[in-house]
This record gives sequence, C-alpha cells and structure tokens, in this order.
Amino acid sequence: MERYKLIKEVGDGTFGCVWRALNKQSGEVVAIKKMKKKFYSWEECVNLREVKSLRKMNNPNIVKLKEVIREHDILYFVFEYMECNLYQLMKDREKPFSEAQLKKWCFQVFQGLAYMHQQGYFHRDLKPENLLVTKDVIKIADFGLAREIDSQPPYTEYVSTRWYRAPEVLLQSYSYTSQVDMWAMGAIIAELFALRPLFPGISEADEIYKICNVIGSPTVETWADGLNLARAINYEFPQLGGVNLSAWIPSASEDAINLISSLCSWDPCHRPSAAEALQHPFFQSCFYVPPSLRSRTAATRTPPSGTRIGLGQQYARRYHGALSNPKLPGNFHSPKLHASLGTGVQRKLEMVNEAANKNDETLKSSTKQAKYRPPGRKSPNSFNKGVAARGVSDTADKLSRMTMGPRQQSLCQPQPPPKGGVQWNSGYLRPSQHIQPGRAYPRKVVG
Repeated sequence: MERYKLIKEVGDGTFGCVWRALNKQSGEVVAIKKMKKKFYSWEECVNLREVKSLRKMNNPNIVKLKEVIREHDILYFVFEYMECNLYQLMKDREKPFSEAQLKKWCFQVFQGLAYMHQQGYFHRDLKPENLLVTKDVIKIADFGLAREIDSQPPYTEYVSTRWYRAPEVLLQSYSYTSQVDMWAMGAIIAELFALRPLFPGISEADEIYKICNVIGSPTVETWADGLNLARAINYEFPQLGGVNLSAWIPSASEDAINLISSLCSWDPCHRPSAAEALQHPFFQSCFYVPPSLRSRTAATRTPPSGTRIGLGQQYARRYHGALSNPKLPGNFHSPKLHASLGTGVQRKLEMVNEAANKNDETLKSSTKQAKYRPPGRKSPNSFNKGVAARGVSDTADKLSRMTMGPRQQSLCQPQPPPKGGVQWNSGYLRPSQHIQPGRAYPRKVVG
C-alpha cells in the first residue's frame, strides 16, 4: 500500500469503505476498497466470491479489478476509478433524463449483464448505487453477492436491496436464477425515468404490496409457482388490479414501458434474458450487438409478419460471415502471487491478462442455465429460521401472517419461445387507478 496515496473517502458500506487514491508511480487515480473484516491467510482472500468472479471478467461495462493487496491482515481491492454512481446523478435532479441518454446507459448495463451471465455468474445486488458512471460510460460494480449460475441451492433469500428484490426472493424461494438481475433492471429503468423508486417498500410485506399495487396481483395464469410459494408460508397476496405504467411514467415511450413491463413480470420464466433485452425495440437506435452477446435462440428466430426487426438481427444478417464466431474474448490467466517477506505484504497483480484459449471450458460450463424452482419440502431455509438468523428488527412489519405450512414441490418449466420470435407483450400490467406522486423516500433501504 506504500505505492498509493489515499486522497478522500468516497463511500462507506457494511463490508468496507472506498477511497479515492493516487498511484505514486504511474500517477493514475484509482478506487481502493478497504475490507473491514480481517483476513489471516491468502487462500481466504482469493476464495472470496468478489475476487473469483471479477478475475474471470474482462468487459468494458464491468468495473475492472486491478489489484488485490493483503497487508497486516487487512484486505484491499484496487479498482479503476469512476466519477460517480447512478443514484448520485438522480438524487438532486429535477429535470428527467433524456430517453436517448437512458438508452445508452441501459444498453451498456445489459451488455455487461449478458457477458456476466454467459461467464456463469449473476450479480444479485443490482441497484443505482452499484452502477458507476464516468461521462457516458457506465459499469457494473460491487460483486460481493455474486454467485455462480450452476452452483447448487439453497441460496440465501437475504440478497439485494429490498426495492430491487425479485418477488421469488421475497417469498423465501431458496432456488432462483439470473432472472433476479432482470427484475432489478426493470425497477432501475423505471426509477431512471421517473426519478423516484418503483417499489419503495419499507418491509418485505410492504414491498410485496407495492409490487401488487403497480403490476397487479399474481394469478394462476401469470405465476402459478408464486402462489405455491405463498401458500407454503401461509401468505395471501393482496388483491389489487395494478396501474397503467404510462400514466406513472409519462416521460417514457411505448417501447420503454413495454421493456419495463416485460422485465417486471411475476414469473421469472417470462422475463427476457439480458441478451434478449439487447434486441428489444427500445434499443433499436443503439449500437450493434456482437454475436457473442446475442441470444443464440433469439438470433435464429424469424420475426412474424409486421414485427419490427431489432438492430442486432439486421446486422446479424449483414455480417453473418464475418462475425460468426460465438466465442467470447477471454484474456485471463492465473495471476502470480507476490509476497514481501520484509513487510508481510501479499499482492495479486494484473488480474486480467493473456491466454484467451483458457476461457473455452468456462464458456461451455456457463451456458448451462439453472432452472428456477420454488422451495421443496426439505428446504433448510424456512421463514421462521431466516428471521431468527438475521435478527431483523422489523419482524412485526414483515409478512406477519406467514407461518410454516406444508411446502409443495413444483417446477417452473420455461415456456418455449414462439416460433415467430420474441413477443414483447406487457400483458401483466392491467390498468387501474393512478399512483399519486408521494413524498420523497429515504434511501436507507438495505435489508
């Protein structure tokens, strides 16, 4: 750490604080995350999910981990420096962002998500604070809760900030997929348009109520597995009809409303993947979608008569011969360990480097998507145990009527895509009363 000069603390979280710092040798400005927990071995450091996931990723829309340093049992992450995050840009803004600007940001985030999911990880904590911005470039950050897609459940239900937490996680499902990231993106896009959160719940029960109030309560047709999840914990959904999102977000175009509606579908099987979202008509004016990020199934579909063809599909035909290699760029190799016997400092340099061929096996394994499953009878993650383990103070405010009941095993089989192509229908948002603009919401939303 003697090579860095700390300039200013720019953030403080549950697990660590972030400083803006200067590399004395190169003059480069970096961001250094100092972990609050002590680490007594190097193996303990390199096995962290944040380190393991970022070591495998080299994408312009994912923040770059430049170096890992362990000094005197304190762990430091050295990242590239970004000027601010999306929340900082939104909090004091009175005039809405232009839709052209939001398209650029969201398109880049979906590119980063598509790459991340293909690499076999999903983020689990997407929110405006974890989307970093410098000028027109936006990058996904904070992989502390990232998890492998092909890892075995049970998964913890206490992930992501509540306002962006998918309903299957709120209902204590112990098995979920990368589609939780897509739900979070739907809420984030709506917030970027409206400059206020879409689902600002103050507890888990209130969060579900807020969701029902916007998109309408789930039914057997829209989310049968969700009703089973609720029945397993003796919870009853409030019966609400939902609202017209166009009235709630008057500045959003029809394509934007359609994309938000698709992303905020009750059933995770009905949400588009990140690769499919890149081909939505909302992004028709954006940049070319590389074949490596394009959904394989979506790229081979033939649009039905009268359907607009996405920009990526148009370019796929034009450049089919020149850009037919589906492999992702993988510039990774096992970093070397540097240890200083005099100071007890251990470093891991050049997290991203050569040997692209070593990425083939990672790519093959990452394409095996885990299926979404509601909790089974033997799930160790019961509602009562989860509350006791967390020691959450607002237990009375949560799903108060939830008590243990018999769990029923069911499996959500993803619906096969229509032969004519992806249909972007906003069928799960039913018009009803309008949401009245409310007071400003406090930003203390973790947990």
